[in-house]
Amino acid sequence: MTSWTVDNSHSSIGFSVKHMMVSKVKGTFEEYTATVEAADLADLTNANISFVIQTASINTKSEDRDNHLRGEDFFDAERYPTITFQSKNIKKDGDDYKVTGDLTIKDVTKPVTFDVEYNGKATNPWGVETYGFEGSAKLNREEFGLTWNTALETGGVLVGKDIKIELELEVNPAQ
Repeated sequence: MTSWTVDNSHSSIGFSVKHMMVSKVKGTFEEYTATVEAADLADLTNANISFVIQTASINTKSEDRDNHLRGEDFFDAERYPTITFQSKNIKKDGDDYKVTGDLTIKDVTKPVTFDVEYNGKATNPWGVETYGFEGSAKLNREEFGLTWNTALETGGVLVGKDIKIELELEVNPAQ
C-alpha cells in the first residue's frame, strides 16, 4: 500500500443547504487533512480513506453566519473541533465508486456513502503523479445533532435539513 495525501491547494470540501426554503447557502471547510492508502489509485476498491476536517474553518462568506455555525447551535467547534470520516467499504460502480464509511459530527457517528468519480491521473511539472477525484453525498444534518432552526412567518423553516457535501480532490504521494 502507498500512502497519498490530498493537496489542499488544488482541492475543496464544500456543502450546500436550503435557505428559507427558496435558495441555497454554499460553504467550504478551509482546513482539513485527508489520507488515502491504496496499492493503485486507479482502483480504490481496497483503499483506506480518512478525513479530518476542522469545524472552526467553516466559510460561507458571512462572518455572522460562520460564527453562528461555529457556536453551540450548530457545530460547537470549541467542544467538537473536528468532523471525521473513515472508509469502511468501497465498491466499484462502473467507472465510479460507492465509498461508504463512518462520518462523525459532534460525537455522532453514522454511515454515509459518497458517490466518487475517478477523474484520471497526470504527472505535474515537477514529475509527481497526481490523481483527481470528485465526490458527493447527501445527509440529514439533524441525524448528527445539528438541529437548530427557526420557523418562517411565511411557513417553512430557515435552514433545510438535507445537506449536500461535494468534494473536489487532487491527491499526491505522501511526503
